[in-house]
Amino acid sequence: MPAFAVSARHGQLDGHGLEGFYRAGRRLVGRLRLRVGGIEPMPVQGRRAGADRVRFVGTVRTGAESGPDPAVVVERVRHAAGVERITLHSSATRVLRLTLEAELGTDLAELSAVAAGHERREVPASVHESGLRWRPLPALADPGREPDAAPAEAGGAGSAGARAADPARTGTAHGGSAPGAGAQGGAETNRGAARGGGARGGTGRGDGVRVGTAHGNGARGAVAAPGGATRVAEGNGGGGGGGGGAPGVGALVTAEPPPDDVIAAAGLLRWQLELAPGGSRTLELRIGTDQAGPRELPPVPWSPAAAAAGDDPGVAPLLGTALDDLRTLLLRDPAEPADVHLVAGVPWRCALAPADALWAARMLLPLGTRLAAGTLRAVARTWPAAPAAGAPEPARLPGTLRDSGPHLPPAATGVEATLLFPAVLAEARRWGLPERDLDGLLPTAERCLAWLRAAADDRGFVPDPAPGGPYRCETQAHAHRAALLGAELLDACGRPGAAEWRQWAAALRERFRAAFWTEDVAGGRPAAALAPDRRPLTHLGSPAAHLLPTAADALVRAQAHGDAPVGPAASASADGGNGLPVADSAPGLLDKAQTGQLARLLGGPALDSGWGLRSLGAAEPGFNPFGHRAGAVHVHETAVAVAGLFTAGYDKEAGALLRGLLDAAGHFGHHLPEMYAGDQRTAGGAPLPHPAACRPSAVAAAAAVHVLTALAGVAPDVPAGTVAARPPATAPLGAVQLTGWRLAGEPFAVRVSRLGLAVVEEAAPGLQLGS
Repeated sequence: MPAFAVSARHGQLDGHGLEGFYRAGRRLVGRLRLRVGGIEPMPVQGRRAGADRVRFVGTVRTGAESGPDPAVVVERVRHAAGVERITLHSSATRVLRLTLEAELGTDLAELSAVAAGHERREVPASVHESGLRWRPLPALADPGREPDAAPAEAGGAGSAGARAADPARTGTAHGGSAPGAGAQGGAETNRGAARGGGARGGTGRGDGVRVGTAHGNGARGAVAAPGGATRVAEGNGGGGGGGGGAPGVGALVTAEPPPDDVIAAAGLLRWQLELAPGGSRTLELRIGTDQAGPRELPPVPWSPAAAAAGDDPGVAPLLGTALDDLRTLLLRDPAEPADVHLVAGVPWRCALAPADALWAARMLLPLGTRLAAGTLRAVARTWPAAPAAGAPEPARLPGTLRDSGPHLPPAATGVEATLLFPAVLAEARRWGLPERDLDGLLPTAERCLAWLRAAADDRGFVPDPAPGGPYRCETQAHAHRAALLGAELLDACGRPGAAEWRQWAAALRERFRAAFWTEDVAGGRPAAALAPDRRPLTHLGSPAAHLLPTAADALVRAQAHGDAPVGPAASASADGGNGLPVADSAPGLLDKAQTGQLARLLGGPALDSGWGLRSLGAAEPGFNPFGHRAGAVHVHETAVAVAGLFTAGYDKEAGALLRGLLDAAGHFGHHLPEMYAGDQRTAGGAPLPHPAACRPSAVAAAAAVHVLTALAGVAPDVPAGTVAARPPATAPLGAVQLTGWRLAGEPFAVRVSRLGLAVVEEAAPGLQLGS
């Protein structure tokens, strides 16, 4: 799992709440306080300097000053991989002789114990070479872990983070319940600590805000290191499956230059420094485990040349920062180190979360198919091998429970992952996934389709999380897409059943439009879900965005009718003769009129906060701008809405959501968090950070690629030898240029003019450009 560090804005580590350096799901150092001449530096600034580092600046008055100005500046650059570089700069006019002290301590706690608010008990230190060493006491060898606890989402041997996660055995509710051991076969249960506004599970995180120094706002900050590996010491705890680390793992802190004094009983390193007038001295602390491990970083599965530029100054940093964040979340699959996937986010979800990993891989397909292939294989391995004859079939892909707000019980992310799998595989094929990868993954896609057939009730609706309902609108959208794109896979690979799946999808469309659409004086709306008694639940939120068509859906429709491949239905050639977009140009669950009404709802003030799409409308009962599924803005669902609205031809609504998302990104230094508060935007305001959001987050960072692809209207079909680029005619961000992307394994570049016209500037030989 990724290494990361969390601290307050001032940079001193007190061990409070989540503070500390973490490796493999364990806090290696929780306390690190500096003193210069017995005085703690006065904080001046703390800010993020990259996805994996943060810089703190403070000043110290030494008593040698003749006036009020401090003579010494203390600069600390903290790297998530476990390196802290401390530099003292002197502005004095004479030589300064100063004592620098670093006071350290740790409880060696697992992240799960920290998140659950377990009592913090430091372990004693011993002198080790040029620093200190901590070894767990027998009673503390595995703090906060139950004897039979399953591995956690933050990484393997023990639970980690406030969200539980051996995907097949555990589950959480993201905004009210937390990890709990559940039944096999993908069943989820809830128990334990809460993950919602404020401290997670009673972690005692002060004001409950874990952003700031590294994040650019609030009071706490976290930075992540790629792949859990450290560039300087012990490696990555086994590559991500080993999360919590071995029970006996200890911590080492070494210093360069070595300290003059080491006092183990006080956890103290001390240097006697001499600073010449205008001079500087630099020391470095290196934090690692006392167990050797692999050091190799995961390969980055996209081209370093990937870039975006445009009239809008936010376009380039949006992509560049997103790729920087994504690099820190890459992880090798311990079962097959050649396969790389993304962990869900830091600090809470630092291992493979199948649904999040598949969403991120899908959104990143324009950068190449290598990540998608590795992710699909890693997710497939979480499903137990096919059972012997007569043995029960594992129900589906595993996953945790996720909070659904005040109106619905928690949703099963395993259901979402199972339905996403064949769709992501089919879309990867369109972007040029090699046949050898497709052949190896097809059996798992077929198992997903078999589960879908068995899970659907007598009306063809798919319940989530359990038989009997509720029946969520987004689950039906995922099922519909899985059936259509799964049929495409079966046809392409010469497998039977494609026609039956297309018939099933057509029948689902008819039943959905009749059962889920509710009429009202405002023009109607889709039900968020059908209750077990088949009563429609009509609250409106961002999950409805999944009902919009995608570019992949549009290709399915075009191929079914023998038309040329198409992209977004936004140009004059895609209207019905009256200037209105033809929403049925993609076989979505809604008809033309219903799609138009949904577009108006998504673009209305109840759902569009001005910073993005609210998870629950502001006019709905139970709305809470900080509610995970009760009003907070989720970046990846806003991106889904932007792309779907562009595809359906509703440029005005899509452009407004895109503008809000881009503006919000600027306030977060373009390091988009998983979610933020859904307060209404006001003049001169800024989006409020969510205290429980992961940052960096895989799906939030990948959303940057998704919206830029939608802006260019890129819709490839490599097996058919075509690629279309049909951007929205309104060009909401002006001219945009995308370079260094990948299609069919070759570089791809496209430029969109201010008039909304696209020019493909680079593509694989033999690809025909569609209109």
